[in-house]
Amino acid sequence: MANQVLFICTGNFYRSRFAEAVFNHLAEARKLSWRGFSRGLAIHWANGCLSSFVAEGLEARGIERRHTGADRVQLTVSDFESSTIRIALSRKEHLPMMRSQFPSWADKIHYWEIEDLPQTSPEIALPAIELKVIELIGHLAS
Repeated sequence: MANQVLFICTGNFYRSRFAEAVFNHLAEARKLSWRGFSRGLAIHWANGCLSSFVAEGLEARGIERRHTGADRVQLTVSDFESSTIRIALSRKEHLPMMRSQFPSWADKIHYWEIEDLPQTSPEIALPAIELKVIELIGHLAS
């Protein structure tokens, strides 16, 4: 089984899904034995299965939607246990949620600094996520 990277955001609708798709696309292209998957801390927060910003961002980059899950999924303890690397997309937003829902895991994951809408627009957030994923892929490939 491949090593797994868990991407966490609030609704598993936007940021984590984009990170997952970009990661899987790049890992596959580089033939790395890594797979990304994404989960949300509060999936009831969003309606629909995937943000239109993600769909448009993937299409603009030539990344197939198969690189992200079919639907939003709530984060569970088994997701932490089955992953090698765990990343939440925003320390400010997700650390308090982690401390509340998964206190024993809150300090065992990496936190990026990519804020949700409306604090950060997709024109800023998606390239920032993409850059962080490219850096991660480079680290894993070396």
